[in-house]
Amino acid sequence: MQKYESLLRERKIKVTPQRLAIVEELDGHIHLSIEELYEAIKKKFPSISLATVYKNINAMMEQGFIEEVRVPGQKSKYELTKSPHSHIVCGHCGKVEDIDLDLEKVTQTAANVSHYDITEKTLILTGVCPKCKAS
Repeated sequence: MQKYESLLRERKIKVTPQRLAIVEELDGHIHLSIEELYEAIKKKFPSISLATVYKNINAMMEQGFIEEVRVPGQKSKYELTKSPHSHIVCGHCGKVEDIDLDLEKVTQTAANVSHYDITEKTLILTGVCPKCKAS
């Protein structure tokens, strides 16, 4: 828990039990929707409201501590901010995972081909995960 408090303080984010619970859940189960976070946190804080979870997520996003992952056809997922990376989504079960690709190379290629000035780097690939493929 001390680790999470330090991380929040480093970003000048007020430490609250609810925020600590959100960070702990995201650290243990990356790529959670607001509803999934709410259900997990409600076990520790039965009186917490969905609005409180939204408010805390938004406050931590404003400080760059949490990032929103916008997956086409799904509700947004959230994760702790880390180094730039891409995501891969299973088209069958909806599981979202990080995938390390050379985003700089992909971005440069896209800029060269399209002649666009790339302002945001978000790459989401879709496929079938090994578990779904096996079943």
